[in-house]
Amino acid sequence: MAQNLAFLGLSYSSPIVAIGMANLLPALSFLLALILRTTKFNWKSSGSQARLIGTFISIMGAASLTLYRGPTIKNHSSPALSLQSTAAPPRQHLFVFLSTHENWVLGCILFAASSLALSIWNVIQVGTVKIYPQVMKIVSFYSLFGTIQSAVLAAFIERDPTAWTLELNLELFVIILTAIFSSLIRSSVHMWCMRIKGPYFVPIFKPLGIPIASVFGCFLFADTFHYGSMMGAFVCGMGYYTVIWGQVREDDEFHNNRSSSDDKVPLLQEDSQV
Repeated sequence: MAQNLAFLGLSYSSPIVAIGMANLLPALSFLLALILRTTKFNWKSSGSQARLIGTFISIMGAASLTLYRGPTIKNHSSPALSLQSTAAPPRQHLFVFLSTHENWVLGCILFAASSLALSIWNVIQVGTVKIYPQVMKIVSFYSLFGTIQSAVLAAFIERDPTAWTLELNLELFVIILTAIFSSLIRSSVHMWCMRIKGPYFVPIFKPLGIPIASVFGCFLFADTFHYGSMMGAFVCGMGYYTVIWGQVREDDEFHNNRSSSDDKVPLLQEDSQV
């Protein structure tokens, strides 16, 4: 569901919106954890305060990204690299975010819903792993039901039978590359990096997608950029880093308190035996 909402939101907005709204994930996960009471908020903890401030910054950045586009930085009328199929009818582009029918607010709402769905999935995943610690089976069932859900949704949305025919063109090549890099290579690299550097090494690079998407959009793809969307995406990135820093700070405080309490246990046990 999260991927389907994200791709649909991309058709109404731009890659900058996709990257900016993706940075809402830690903030939404923190809010869900507070609502479901799976985490405790300590007003005296600097980590909890940072997570709350980062959540507020992320929401403000998402609101500005949605409501204010601002003047145009670069128009898509003269792209550096044309990605329009020569065999396709006019105005039909290979990349979905080149759609001429652009509804900015709807695209931002769809991306926010995608981040919310992914946050809910993360909460469910944590509880599922605690009850059934078979990670590979969980991933297999997740992929299976995700494929079934996507197939049913695609059959419901796309009613043209000719759209299901596979042709050896750039569009099919992009779909294959997306599946390989987004599912296989990215997941493998993420797991390898987290195993070597820890769980917080990979998330710190996520906001770097904002300048990367900007560079590729300006020089390679026919995308339109606005000052408001760029600033909103950077504000979302600032909120993302603040929430991540707060999470790291909370974990450090928890481990320090736990180690200090463990040091006092032998003395208490010795006193109780006497």
